[in-house]
Parts: sequence; C-alpha cells; structure tokens
Amino acid sequence: MEQHIPMIGFAAYSGTGKTTLVEQLIRLFKQQGLRVAVVKHDGHDFEMDRPGKDSWRFTQAGADITLISSSSKTVILEQRPRSFQENIACLQGVDLILVEGYKYEDLPRVGICRKATGKGLPSNADTYIAVVTDDELLKQQFSGPCFALDDVRGLACFLLEYTGLTC
Repeated sequence: MEQHIPMIGFAAYSGTGKTTLVEQLIRLFKQQGLRVAVVKHDGHDFEMDRPGKDSWRFTQAGADITLISSSSKTVILEQRPRSFQENIACLQGVDLILVEGYKYEDLPRVGICRKATGKGLPSNADTYIAVVTDDELLKQQFSGPCFALDDVRGLACFLLEYTGLTC
C-alpha cells in the first residue's frame, strides 16, 4: 500500500530568503519529532563531489550511477536529469517533504516576497496556500494566510495543520 507523504513547496525569486526559511522550518519540525525530507531544484549545473575523491574519480571514468554509503549516510549520484516525480518516488520513511524550486509542479506552495528585492511573487498570489512577506500591500491583497518574514513558528503551525500533522 502506497503511503501519501504531504509535500509543501516554497516559491520566491533568488535572494528572497527561501533557503533560510526552509532551514528554519526544518529545525522546528525536527523539534516536533517529525522526519523531514527536502527536495531542491537547482537551475544551474551543480558539482557535488570534489576532484580527487573516489566518487569524482568514478564519475570521471564514466559511471552512470555512483552510490556512496557509510554507517551514517548514503548518496546516489546519477549522471542524468530526473523528473520531479522520479525524485520524490525515492523518498520513504519521512513525515513531510519540503520542496524548494520546481515552481511549475502541482503541489501546495508558500509564496515568499521580500519588499527590499523589488520583486513580487513568482506566480499569481491565488496559486499559494500562504504568503510570507513584509509587503503590506501584498498582505492586504492576498485572501489567504499571511505571515511576517520572521514568523516562522506561525507558518510552521499553519503548515502542520494544513498537512494534518497537527500543531
């Protein structure tokens, strides 16, 4: 029987504070005893393993997949793009999945807008379940829950209630 793991996406322009917000939420969810997975889409070609390390040498030799495992962690390095669905299908044994990026996937998302960036939300406001912002005009226009940039606890409680994981 396939288990449904709730997912929440986070959408914002670069430099808005997505990663910091997700990092703070992870800490709060962990304090609640939850197991949390994070899926991040990187729009650039990132480099994970360092030159000279065994994993790098295997990749340089042409390995399509390199699996590195120790007594405390496992990493699979695959030399091909994978779809969002393929990536989340690998996730098991967690209570909640937080997604940064993948802004065009069909999942509940939180929009983040920092007035100082001069940019609004990346999509129409009505596509978000909640908004995190310091823009008072956006707060007035958005019909759903709005949270201040520093109200991470309030957002965490909302997300737990939204996903049915309590608060």
